[in-house]
Amino acid sequence: MNDCIFCNIIKGEIPSAKVYEDDEIFAFLDINPVNPGHTLVIPKEHYDDFSLTPNELLSKMMPVIDKISKAIMNGLGAQGFNLELNNGRVAGQIVPHAHFHIVPRFPDDGLHLWPGKPYAEGEMQKTAEKIKNNLE
Repeated sequence: MNDCIFCNIIKGEIPSAKVYEDDEIFAFLDINPVNPGHTLVIPKEHYDDFSLTPNELLSKMMPVIDKISKAIMNGLGAQGFNLELNNGRVAGQIVPHAHFHIVPRFPDDGLHLWPGKPYAEGEMQKTAEKIKNNLE
């Protein structure tokens, strides 16, 4: 058995509540959901994180995420959703297999967005330049 829990879910070696599957993409309910309907959308081929996933595959994932998000909204009566991606352990990625979270949102569900931190004087432009200078 492969060490990747998501690869084992795709192979059916670990049970899941599957909501979608095609030749390249698999989606299932998170076992520790933020809210009921919290869904993970993953590529079937293993890539450790978003940065390593080919753009062609990512472009195929977005319409699937859109379709599932609409089904969550309509099927569960959610009034919104968060689309989340944790890339790397420091960002909260627990399973090293690229994946998106679709988290349905309901009024008064208790989930709050992260706090923002204002830039120091001049820091915003310096930060933008560092990013622009490293675009490939």
